[in-house]
Amino acid sequence: MDEYTFKNARILVVGGAGFVGSNLVLKLLEEEPSEVLVVDNLLSSEACNVPEAPNVRHVCGSITDDAVLRSLPDDLDFAFHLACYHGNQSSIADPLADHENNTLTTLKLFERLKDLKNLRKVVYAAAGCAVAEKTYDDAVATTEDAPVSLFHDSPYSISKLIGEMYGNYYHRAHGLPFVKARFQNVYGPREILGAGRWRGTPHTVWRNVTPTFVWKSLSREALPLENEGRSSRDFIYVEDMARGLMGCALAGKPSETYNLASGRETTIAELAVAINTATGNPTPVNLLPARDWDRSGKRFGSTEKAKAELGFEARVEISEGIPLLVQWTRENQDLIKTCMERHAPFLAK
Repeated sequence: MDEYTFKNARILVVGGAGFVGSNLVLKLLEEEPSEVLVVDNLLSSEACNVPEAPNVRHVCGSITDDAVLRSLPDDLDFAFHLACYHGNQSSIADPLADHENNTLTTLKLFERLKDLKNLRKVVYAAAGCAVAEKTYDDAVATTEDAPVSLFHDSPYSISKLIGEMYGNYYHRAHGLPFVKARFQNVYGPREILGAGRWRGTPHTVWRNVTPTFVWKSLSREALPLENEGRSSRDFIYVEDMARGLMGCALAGKPSETYNLASGRETTIAELAVAINTATGNPTPVNLLPARDWDRSGKRFGSTEKAKAELGFEARVEISEGIPLLVQWTRENQDLIKTCMERHAPFLAK
C-alpha cells in the first residue's frame, strides 16, 4: 500500500458514530479502504449515524473495555481517536465520568496501539479551546505553540490536554506516530440533539451552540445570547474538519500539532443572525448574562501551519454551511425529536 493513501488501508475510528466521526467515515469511504472499524459505545451518539457499507464494522463498546482493546486487529494502518465525554457542561456535572470517557480512553488506547508495527499514524482530536487565550478584548489567532495555562474552566478542557501529553509521552517512549489535531468549533450535518444516553445535564439535549440555535430557530423561538452574544468562535464546517483529519493522517508529522480551523472569527450574535436569516425566524434574540463558569471570551485559530505542512484550508464559508445544516435539520426533524424526547423525563425533574 502506498504510504500516502487510504486505499486498501485498515482504519480505526474511535467515536465513529459521533458527529465528526461519522462524517470522517463517510469521507474515508471515498478513498476505498479495505476496512473502517468503528468503536463507539453510543454514550453521546446514535448507531444510525454509522455509515452503512460492506467495509464498515461497528463494535458497540467503550475503548476502555479490555475485551474491545484485545479485539482490535494488529495490522491497523491508521487510527483516529475522536471519542470524548461531550462536553464542557457534562464534565463539570460529573468530572469522574469525564475522566472515564476522556482521559482513560486515551491512555488505554495508546497503550494498546504502542507496539503495532504497521501503524502509520494516530490522529488525536485535541481541543483548541484548551489553549486559547481567555479574553474579551480583540482576539489574536491562537497558534499551535500557544502557552498552556494550568487553570481551566472545565474537566473536559483538562482531560483533552492530558490526552495530548499522553500522546507526546507514547511518541517519545515508544515511537507512537501521534499527531494532534486541535479542533475549533465544528458544525454541520449529523450532529443530533439528544444523541446518546442521559449525561446529567440539559446539555445532553442542547449540545453545541449551532445545532441548538438551528433547532430553536426552526421552532420560531428566541435564540438565547449569553453575555449578549459578544463571545466569538472559529466555526469550521464538518466536511472540512474531516478533510483536515485525513490530512493529519497522511501528511502530519509525528508529535506535531495542527489547528483545524477556518481562521475566521464569528461572534455568537453574528451566528444567531445568520441562522435566523437562513430559517426565516422573525423572533428577536434573548439577551442573557454570561455563564458563571465560562471565561473563554473571544477566540479563533491560526491556519498557517496546517496550510503549509498539510496543504489544508477550510473551503466552506459559514454563509454556505449554515443553510446546509438547516436543510439537514429539516430533513431529519423526526429523528432529532425522537432523540430529544428520550430525555424528557430527566429534563422534567
